[in-house]
This record gives sequence, C-alpha cells and structure tokens, in this order.
Amino acid sequence: MTRRARAFWVEAPGRGAIREVEVAEPGPDEVLVRTLHSGVSRGTETLVLAGRVPENQYAAMRAPFQEGDFPGPVKYGYLNVGVVEEGPDALVGRTVFCLYPHQTRYVVPAAAVTPVPPAVPAARAVLAGTVETAVNALWDAAPLVGDRVTVVGGGMVGCSVAALLARFPGVRVQLVDADPARAETAEALGVDFAAPGGARGDRDLVVHASATEAGLARSLELLRPEGTVLELSWYGDRTVTLPLGEAFHSRRLTLRSSQVGTVSPARATTRTYADRLALALDLLADPALDALVTGESAFDELPDVLPRLASGEIPALCHRIRYDGAHAGA
Repeated sequence: MTRRARAFWVEAPGRGAIREVEVAEPGPDEVLVRTLHSGVSRGTETLVLAGRVPENQYAAMRAPFQEGDFPGPVKYGYLNVGVVEEGPDALVGRTVFCLYPHQTRYVVPAAAVTPVPPAVPAARAVLAGTVETAVNALWDAAPLVGDRVTVVGGGMVGCSVAALLARFPGVRVQLVDADPARAETAEALGVDFAAPGGARGDRDLVVHASATEAGLARSLELLRPEGTVLELSWYGDRTVTLPLGEAFHSRRLTLRSSQVGTVSPARATTRTYADRLALALDLLADPALDALVTGESAFDELPDVLPRLASGEIPALCHRIRYDGAHAGA
C-alpha cells in the first residue's frame, strides 16, 4: 500500500518544482513522519539549484536521502523537522529531526530520526544541521580558554559558530561581515561585530565562512603569528586565489579545512554521527539562536523562493519552510 505526498525537486539548473510522490507503508523498523518545518541551507542548496556542484564532488555532496543525481533532476535537502505518525511506540507522537529533503511526508528507518528535546521548539530545531556543522568545526579548531577568535562571514554557518563560541569561557569573539545588518544578529548572539576593514587583528583563530576570496584573504591578515584559519566555506566549482606569498610563510600561518561529512578526527574515536547531532539539538535550547531564522515561507512557495534566496533578493540566514495545509494523502 502506498500514499501520496509532495516533494520539492530541482528540475534543472535555476528551476525547481513541487512533485507528487508515493510514500510506502512503514516497515517494522521504520517511521512515517509528517513534516512540520524544513530549513533551506542557503549556501549548499543554492549551489545545487544553480547546477554548480563539481562533477568530482557528486558522491561527496550526496545528501542522506537524496533522490536523483546532480545536476538534476534531484531532490535535495537535509533540514527537516516533523512528527512521527507511525512506527515504534516509543517514537509515535514525538517531534524528530531528520536529514531529509523538503517533503510533506516520508518514510525512513527509525534510526535515521533524532528526537527533539522538549526544551527545543520544533520551529527552532530546523537549525540542528547547521549547529551540527558548527560543533564539528569547533572540535576541529579546538579553541582554548581566553582565545581571541574572529568569525569572518555572518551567514548561517558563521553565526552558528559565533553563537557557540560566545559560550566558551573567556573567549573574545568578533563576527565580521560586509553587511552592516549583521550587527543586530551579532548583538542577539552576544558577540562583537565589525566590518572587514575595522576587524581586530592578532587573532589566535579565525573561522572563515563567507565563501568569498576576499573574506579568506582577510582572514589570513587577521591572524597573529602561528595562528590558524579554519575554512568552512564551500566554493562549488569556483577557483580561489590566495596571497600565500609575502608574510604567509614567515608568520607560519595555518590554513585548515573542516567539513561536516565526517566526524572531526579529534572526536572520531569517542563520538558518533548520532552523538554529534544529539548534542546540536541539546544546544538549541538556547533561545538566542532564534536570531538565525530570518525568514519563513509556505512549502508551496519554494519553487519561487529558492531562486530568490540564491540571487540575494531575499536576504536570509536560515529561511524556514512551513507545511501548514501542504499535506497530501492520509
């Protein structure tokens, strides 16, 4: 027996549509989830929409429940919060997070959903995937008490990192972004703010998340000797040029990448993917993180909204999708 649902697909570069899809009856170790909210991971999803995933990264960038292949048609996404309607008794009625695309109802293995803690509103829980990225980045970076840290790039990932760093004892955090409107977000998160030209130097650690060549170059300039830039940006198929001459070697600077696809080597022997996601959800009990959700649209509007997010017409950190009245089938 199957039932109907509706899902957002990237049909071709720059164009998306909502399709009717079939959802099978859940098996003994599966759950049927009715979506309440999903979130648009603006950086990655707009690159997918534009068809700019490099061919040699097709496998690495595949989402857990992706259907189709790059550049399209492809069903892509990984920030989904819903209610378990059918499945094991311990999960029925629970609000859960799942790395699932934008779809009204879906069936997945019960092990693929993580219960949302009671202290975390379902609408905020869409941030779990991004906060999980920030957790992994800070496992990679390993900041110390009292460090001077700058986050360059006040997007969804950068602000998540800044929010977590603000809770480290004695760590002095500055968020740097070219958009002066990010000052309000920084204030809500409890961190300092500066434009690129006014950023403090002599930093122990700079986390770069602007996805721009200029931002990465500025990150290197802000370091103290022997400091580290942790690179979180993903550039898709773009080539990036960096000033690695001049004082890069004499100052013994470090440029290190971080990516959420694997658990940080610093914790790989003691933490699982499930542990990392559960920690991210626990951290979302902090209401200050509501500042990262800066817009909301109905599910039916996604084909129009995602191109506008990609172009910058809709300025957003996390853009939340609501599913009221969007459900098809029983």
